[in-house]
Amino acid sequence: MITFLENLIAARRAKADERGASAVEYGLLIAGIAALIVVVVFALGPVIKEAFKDTCTEVQGKGSISASSCGN
Repeated sequence: MITFLENLIAARRAKADERGASAVEYGLLIAGIAALIVVVVFALGPVIKEAFKDTCTEVQGKGSISASSCGN
């Protein structure tokens, strides 16, 4: 009976250790994804800004918005 309880306690301790490791792994995964998002935003930011500026200029050419609203 004592052996069974020792095995049960050992199994619970091992499970708790795995939970801590899993939390660290998930934290590293989230940090990596966040870093990737930051890199993509900085790399594509000027391209997206130019696309919005071109769209605003085209709409402005149609006369539907004022000249100061495109951020020139």
